Amino acid sequence: MKLIIPMAGMGKRMRPHTLTIPKPLIHVAGKPIVMRLVEEIGKVVGQQIEEIAFVTGHFGQKVEEDLLAIAENLGAKGHIVYQEVALGTAHAVLCAEQILDGEVIVAFADTLFKADFVLDTEKDSIIWVQKVNNPNAFGVVKKDANGIITDFVEKPKEFVSDEAIIGIYYFRDGQNLKNELQFLIDNNISKGGEFQLTDALENMKNKGLKFYTGAVREWLDCGNKDATVYTNQRILVNDFDPNYISKTLTTNNSIVIEPCFIGENVLIENSIIGPFASIGNGCEIRNSLVENSILQEGCKITKAHLTNSMLGQYAEVNGKPHQLSLSDYSTID
Repeated sequence: MKLIIPMAGMGKRMRPHTLTIPKPLIHVAGKPIVMRLVEEIGKVVGQQIEEIAFVTGHFGQKVEEDLLAIAENLGAKGHIVYQEVALGTAHAVLCAEQILDGEVIVAFADTLFKADFVLDTEKDSIIWVQKVNNPNAFGVVKKDANGIITDFVEKPKEFVSDEAIIGIYYFRDGQNLKNELQFLIDNNISKGGEFQLTDALENMKNKGLKFYTGAVREWLDCGNKDATVYTNQRILVNDFDPNYISKTLTTNNSIVIEPCFIGENVLIENSIIGPFASIGNGCEIRNSLVENSILQEGCKITKAHLTNSMLGQYAEVNGKPHQLSLSDYSTID
């Protein structure tokens, strides 16, 4: 099994956090978003992921090393491929053409999920979906009585289905997908100057390939600060175990209300942490309350109440309550 993760976008909705690192490398409950995504896919696939292609912009050597390390830690060979120009989802996937053969999963790196189904690799293709209350805000699929997808509908004005596509796709024949993507490029079949993956899916369906759905139990967005803080909360609820709180934690006259994640060498004095707080390595928190928030490594919090907040690396906050979205190395007094 091979995995392609398009992640070349600028992550503008997540600024200021994406000014220094791409969104998929932001830590949620102690792990980069993209690592959690790959781990959950591995559970559904039920087999070893052999190769992972990260489709990126030019984010620098450190980012590329981190991505390759994620692949290596999961027992896969990592590849860095570049999408030089933002030309749409189909173009992004085709940038990873070097591994587009055999069984392939395409997973866009701004979403996490929880699923109970096991992937049926004998099917031509499986599209991950979740039922939603407002299908007019999503791309949805329509199915026949046999559960085969008959239509891909983008933001339907009239109700056709409540099964929204979450951005993860399985293909039994990656070469077939590659051919269809190349067909779009060669014939300049685009919308608004971008080549869309759904157009390739439509062509494949019209040629007789059968698409099915895999329904996820929970679909978690990491598109902006509020959504990411909520995702952090849900991961802590779903996955919490005592190892989420490091044994190197130093506390003095403080309370930790689980579920929380607390990294290595954290100092907490005269404070209450949690619930639903993720505290990165090396943070120092004094005389404060931190709940339902994400602090990346090295943050210093003094005499503050943080809730629904997300702080970048080595940020500092002093005094009074806040709901913050604070970039790396920033200070608020």
